[in-house]
Amino acid sequence: MQSDARKLFVIATEESGDRLGASLMRELRARLGDGVRFEGVGGRAMAEAGLASRFPIEELSIVGLAAVARQLRGILRRIRETADAVIAAKPDALIIIDSPDFTHRVAKRVRARAPRIPIIDYVSPQVWAWRPGRARAMRGYIDHVLAILPFEPEALRKLDGPPCTFVGHPLTEQIGSLRPNAVEQSRRAASPPILLVLPGSRRSEIGHHMAVFGETLAQLQALGIQFEAVLPTMPHLEAAIARGLENWRVRPRVVVGEAAKRAAFRSAHAAFAKSGTVTLELALAQVPMVTAYRAGAVEAWIVRRRITSSSVILANLVIGENVIPEFIQEDCTASKLAPALRDVLTASSMRQRQQEAFARIDGIMSTGALSPSARAAEAVIGLLR
Repeated sequence: MQSDARKLFVIATEESGDRLGASLMRELRARLGDGVRFEGVGGRAMAEAGLASRFPIEELSIVGLAAVARQLRGILRRIRETADAVIAAKPDALIIIDSPDFTHRVAKRVRARAPRIPIIDYVSPQVWAWRPGRARAMRGYIDHVLAILPFEPEALRKLDGPPCTFVGHPLTEQIGSLRPNAVEQSRRAASPPILLVLPGSRRSEIGHHMAVFGETLAQLQALGIQFEAVLPTMPHLEAAIARGLENWRVRPRVVVGEAAKRAAFRSAHAAFAKSGTVTLELALAQVPMVTAYRAGAVEAWIVRRRITSSSVILANLVIGENVIPEFIQEDCTASKLAPALRDVLTASSMRQRQQEAFARIDGIMSTGALSPSARAAEAVIGLLR
């Protein structure tokens, strides 16, 4: 190992950020070889890329205000320990990835005690959606933002945030696994149409959505609409999904694992999805959809007071047009959702409008010849220089 190798301290505390961190590490190592070494916090993917994490990130997999309150002392301790580790390591840069409730608190501590360490934020907080004042506050402890959504550099500029570069969304590296081949395209057009059912990727989301999703499918069937429901999930959520399905009158076919999920996306005619990143995944797969979101009363009250964007649907924000219907909180009812699903399953103007919008998404999300991970690596190297 070269004695003058660049040292980067990388922090990712969620699975999605862990995958981003691992891809970034591999791209940096491909360009710098022995000229870079890593320290930090990450999960399995970053471990496979060569990082020895300072603690298991599963400690921070906490959902819900009550759960956070119970474990607050441990979370604050990990924030202090991580900031101390960064300062002791004296890295050439600190790269924080998503999870702003944790990573930004670390960054603030590092900036206060070691102001010469450059800090790069990979994945912008959603300042364009809520709490826009965070953007200007970030200038005090973030030197540069690497954005994964194309509208974010302009959004941060308007909000007087830190300098920002669009590097691309990791989902665009997976388009090949989302788009159908000839056989799958034929199934998309066949009867009965496949309807993807996506109630959430966390146990709390599943708890909020399973009952209304089940009642919606029953009402959709009562409207005389023929469909084959397919519910993709992951192994760690299979038991929660099974419990939620116990009272459903229309039972979907459950498929488990990432490969099975992608196969379902490639054959689907339409989707019924909980709002979130999955809406962008579906748009890239060119699957028209209806979205829903229901949260606990306290969480809904907080979000409503702070939300500033015209839509909470990520795909709508990327496209720049509200083409995907969204049914949130008190509007998230079977009586409203079932007619919308009927429209998205049939040759309606709503379905056609979505298809036309999705045809533009490749151009909107394009990062040119370089992959998003490669663009992120190039940006980091440029900032180090």
